[in-house]
Amino acid sequence: MARMPLNDLAAFAAVARTRSFTAAAAELGVSPSALSHAMRGLEERLGVRLLARSTRSVAPTEAGTSLLDRLGPALAEIDAGLGDLAAFRDEPEGIVRITTFHWIAQTFLARRLPAFLTAHPGITVQVTVDDKLQDIVADGFDAGLRFGEDVEKDMIAVRVGPPLRHLVVATPDYWTRHGRPAQPRDLSEHPCVAYHKLSSGGIAPWEFEKDGRELRQRVEGPLICNSSDLALSLVRQGGCVSLHMEEDVAADLSAGRLEAVLEDWTPPFDGVHLYHPSRRQSPPALRALIDFLKG
Repeated sequence: MARMPLNDLAAFAAVARTRSFTAAAAELGVSPSALSHAMRGLEERLGVRLLARSTRSVAPTEAGTSLLDRLGPALAEIDAGLGDLAAFRDEPEGIVRITTFHWIAQTFLARRLPAFLTAHPGITVQVTVDDKLQDIVADGFDAGLRFGEDVEKDMIAVRVGPPLRHLVVATPDYWTRHGRPAQPRDLSEHPCVAYHKLSSGGIAPWEFEKDGRELRQRVEGPLICNSSDLALSLVRQGGCVSLHMEEDVAADLSAGRLEAVLEDWTPPFDGVHLYHPSRRQSPPALRALIDFLKG
């Protein structure tokens, strides 16, 4: 059998991994129609159907899945080898693919990333914002940014941000009218904004800790969402209670618009960590980003 062009095999892997011609085309910098045409040509040359297509979706066939299982590690090794070449340049170059969730993207990365990109014009950072916990190896990411407690144990994790803290807040008028909770269990008597976990579809309990004792409290209320901005907008109107990062409500607390309770139950926790697979040597572009974020 004739050797297949490496670009076509890499393109197939991107389509099979993302299960989308549109997403894979954006990743590869080509049009979806050109990518679809290339995949049909690859299938014709191989004499095997690799992708099952419908009007709404695309997925690898059994043969395609078998090929992807063999291609994945090989393409990763090629990417790593090309990345290592950057060590011979004066400045690191290349693409760093990162996954994180909205709060880290909108706060931590929004403050730190512009200066990094200015300092390293040869590096492109591709950020995918998704509240679900991604498998960074299977999904083709170089690294992820999460809170320390959410990082998988088999990953190398580097702390790149200070400790953080959640606070239970409402308006002073709300607390005056409804009373302040003395312990987390009292929150069951208050309308609270509940957080919707995209990864599981369930409602995330609020987590507390005091004197080494951990407590998870389920809350209910008029709003279930995964938007901190939306939750904070409702809380500021005085109708309910919510849990927020301290820095998100610092200005409201200072101005007296909101008041925190149960502060002895909300100690600081591990902040933002960058994590990546256990490789002996990380690509130079990724190492440059880690060193910058740590500084």
